[in-house]
Amino acid sequence: MDRHGLTVTMVFLAESANYGEGVGNISTLKKMTRGNYEQYTYISRQAMRYNIVQQLGWDNTPVDEKSGVVQFAPSATIEDYPEIDLFGYMKTSAKEEGKTEKGGASTRSAVARLSNAIALEPYQSDLEFLTNMGLAKRQDYGNGIAQSEIHRSFYAYTITIDLDKVGIDGAHSVSQEEKAERVKALLDAIQFLYRDIKGRRENLAPVFVIGGRYARKNPFFENRIILKKGNIQIDTLAEIIDSDSDISDNTVIGVASGVFGNDSDLKKELEAGTVTDAFRHLKKEVDAYYGESN
Repeated sequence: MDRHGLTVTMVFLAESANYGEGVGNISTLKKMTRGNYEQYTYISRQAMRYNIVQQLGWDNTPVDEKSGVVQFAPSATIEDYPEIDLFGYMKTSAKEEGKTEKGGASTRSAVARLSNAIALEPYQSDLEFLTNMGLAKRQDYGNGIAQSEIHRSFYAYTITIDLDKVGIDGAHSVSQEEKAERVKALLDAIQFLYRDIKGRRENLAPVFVIGGRYARKNPFFENRIILKKGNIQIDTLAEIIDSDSDISDNTVIGVASGVFGNDSDLKKELEAGTVTDAFRHLKKEVDAYYGESN
């Protein structure tokens, strides 16, 4: 069977990396509640996509608002703009003046799909107390007071790429070499990802990676990373790996030393290497796929 699907699930350590709508003078983190009433902060897939595209230098796809909303310009094609090749688009053309025909819309589904990055440790309602005393004292003004929710946690997210759909959009297409370069550039951006927020630069580079190139386009390891007392649950991952020969034959794992309490067990029982080695393997898989497709 052809292995068209690349999926990678990653874990990183970060602090307070995505805020939602505030309440009064309190900045609130984006979070969700599980059935046990525990709250988990998350970084939205839109925020992750924004940072990835920005750091790749792909945020130059032209946009317009002729249709009444800001969208990618109808003239933008996947040949010239990798952003809409990998992350898709909806382009609406407005009704032309003096004509009875309605405007049309064209869409492209994302071929690189991101999940939210969800905390693996529950939020404990920690708050940071803030004032502007440093500025106010310069002129004996009154202090402005604010509070900000804070949460430091491991986060897990997944990216899944339909390798057979990269660089193909109707009459538009790019070379096999360009397809490979775009996917490898995306993997590079993820390997060294960061996020600027509230005067901080948070390192979103993964400390644990698991994934590969498979026949099924399934994000096998999404929602399967379980963290207990600083240890990644090995049994959960081992069961998935052993469930199918395609998964066991093609899965690569990388872990940063000294981050998790059971990193030596991960290396021994799951044959995990380094995070760098895992990304090198994934990029070789990309080159092999597009080389085979020539």
